[in-house]
Amino acid sequence: MSVQAGIGSSRNYIPDVFALLRLAVAQFFRPPSNPRRHEAARRLLRQVVLLTGIGAVVVIALMFAFDAFEIGLMPKRGSPDLWPVRILTDFAKDAFVLGLLAGMLLIVALMAPRWQGPQRARLLAFGTRLQFVFFAVLTPVLAGELIKFVVGRGRPFVGGSANAFNFEPFNGTEAHFSFPSAHAITGFALAFAVAALWPRARGVMIVYALAIAASRLVLLAHHPSDVVAGALIGVIGAMAVRYWFAARRLGFVIRGNGEIAPLTGRLPRLKRVARTPSAP
Repeated sequence: MSVQAGIGSSRNYIPDVFALLRLAVAQFFRPPSNPRRHEAARRLLRQVVLLTGIGAVVVIALMFAFDAFEIGLMPKRGSPDLWPVRILTDFAKDAFVLGLLAGMLLIVALMAPRWQGPQRARLLAFGTRLQFVFFAVLTPVLAGELIKFVVGRGRPFVGGSANAFNFEPFNGTEAHFSFPSAHAITGFALAFAVAALWPRARGVMIVYALAIAASRLVLLAHHPSDVVAGALIGVIGAMAVRYWFAARRLGFVIRGNGEIAPLTGRLPRLKRVARTPSAP
């Protein structure tokens, strides 16, 4: 039975929801079909190599020349007047961001079987974009957690001094989970993903990501190099997920030069989608 057949019927509602979820998974894992994906892959590789090279130089320079000096300028950890900063920084907590996105995806899945026509198509198109943002954040966050465990860098003043080279690889404790900053990964990945879909939001998202990065320094949760590394991982991870979606014609188009751009939702296209059992 198609998803459309049971719209408005309570008897078919639950099967329709599960049909949408199955199709969402199928969309995500289907083989790439965009004929311009190879141009996009080459463009992505060039960008990643350039960003990684520049980022590595900046991170190393900060470790040797600035990290210890900068954290010595910050307010004492736990200062009561920093409560606004502690509230701000939680807006890039990975569990909060990913939980919110997962909740929004669930709402789309629950609403879509009750809608039909262009409204349904628009909702499903929004669901695909939400799916992109979710994975654009999740992927670099998971990579960052692995790097944290392997590197084992101590947070500022762990061990009693402003030591930028307090490394205990595979330590596995929160005190040695400083590099890279997970909040910076989340903030910059979210900023990139939202701006990739809605370019007009770019300015707001840049301010958001920079504010999150600054909050981690003020709270003495990270060294400057931790934050730069987190920003780099967040952006590169989100770029890789954007390529994955574009190669499968989900939410993005690939132009002739390999540039990836957000898919514009024209009404005729939306009507065609609405007539098929699509998924968020």
